[in-house]
Amino acid sequence: MKKILGTSLLLFGLAAFGQSKEDSIQFRKISTEILNNGKGYNELRELTKTIGHRLSGSEAYEKSVQWAAQKLRDAGADKVWLQDVMIPVWVRGKESLHIRTSAGNWKSIKMLSLGNSEGTGGKDVSGEIIMVKSLEEYDKLPAEKVKDKIVFFNYSFDQGNVQTFISYRDASPYRRTTASLTAKKGGKFAIIRSLSSALDDVPHTGSMRYDENISKVPAITIGNTSADELEALLKNQKVTAKLNSNCGMKGEKLSHSVIGEITGKKDQSVIVVGGHLDSWDVGEGAHDDGAGIVQSIEVLRTFKKLGIGNNHTIRAVCFANEENGTKGGKQYGKVAKDNNEKHIFAIESDAGGFSPRGISLEMDEPQKNQIKSWVHLFLPYGVYNFEGKYSGSDIAPLHEMGVPTAELVPDPQRYFDIHHTEEDTFEKVSRRELLLGSAVMTQLIYMIDKNW
Repeated sequence: MKKILGTSLLLFGLAAFGQSKEDSIQFRKISTEILNNGKGYNELRELTKTIGHRLSGSEAYEKSVQWAAQKLRDAGADKVWLQDVMIPVWVRGKESLHIRTSAGNWKSIKMLSLGNSEGTGGKDVSGEIIMVKSLEEYDKLPAEKVKDKIVFFNYSFDQGNVQTFISYRDASPYRRTTASLTAKKGGKFAIIRSLSSALDDVPHTGSMRYDENISKVPAITIGNTSADELEALLKNQKVTAKLNSNCGMKGEKLSHSVIGEITGKKDQSVIVVGGHLDSWDVGEGAHDDGAGIVQSIEVLRTFKKLGIGNNHTIRAVCFANEENGTKGGKQYGKVAKDNNEKHIFAIESDAGGFSPRGISLEMDEPQKNQIKSWVHLFLPYGVYNFEGKYSGSDIAPLHEMGVPTAELVPDPQRYFDIHHTEEDTFEKVSRRELLLGSAVMTQLIYMIDKNW
């Protein structure tokens, strides 16, 4: 009996070793193909330089829809279609901010209105600035101290976290909520310090939201250097701000997410890989999230080019309206549910086109453990971190339906230097880093398709 048991264990071990070797060879084929022949970098150049930034509802976004559909066809997708999505339309318009001390002249300050903010209707709105360093400090201010003032929320991005997304999540309530908090106490508008890891004067925009039961006042952001200078001025003198802006919501319109797929050979259950096609209306939307779009398209292209016979349908989704509404992801989840589609896995790339360092897993422990058992296959590609638990806003509706979800985790150190700014341009993207991210997502989907 012992001899039989020992022989069985040996055969199992040899089979497992052989399987691991086969997977390692396939991983190498995938990375070699993408690093040598991948088209994602050139496609990102085309998207950013010929179309540019792509705010939902803009003419540029509609051009990007047609661009993405063609690229999915070129990649070899068996089927490509547009999914109807009703999206909010927000327009920035002309805007300016000036400050002055009691003894000085008006000085222009570089700024951006936050996305979805209402403006001043093209009129000057001015008042004295008061500064708080935290929401807790603001909560303690009586309403009479805020009434008719401009509130400067000077909360700094925490530079101490190695994982910069922790700092971003910590600071994001200042962007999202402070306009309504200001209005609730009678303030005229809110200024926030940008959610930025860079020590420069580049303002970072991003989405904010209003409490619908409170009047809507503008919310704007300034860069770190301006924030430091304003803080220094406020320590010993009165400072007045003057805002003139034309931004605001312009209703809704019909737009589209773009979807392409390779049909499964065994069944029609779906594996999703995706990113969001829209961007903010500054910069070129290269890292956020042109990178995720071209990486997702590259996955389909590589499966077709290498002739990897996929058991399940592999679907690339270019989601609409992630930045200021997440309507594309919500609509995709609704349609999937209404059509009773079976999704077995979804991964999103929406953290930049930097070198991949991990895969964040939002799923049950047995599924996590199975993916973690593949870590030895990913280590040669610099991917080691499988401890994250967040998987992205566009695929959150799928996760709520019980689908295991994940997100590519690139190196995070530079992302919040340029996130939601004029600095997010094609020139900030490395070809090899971008394509290596495509390779890692393709490798993971190969393993999921083979084993689930």
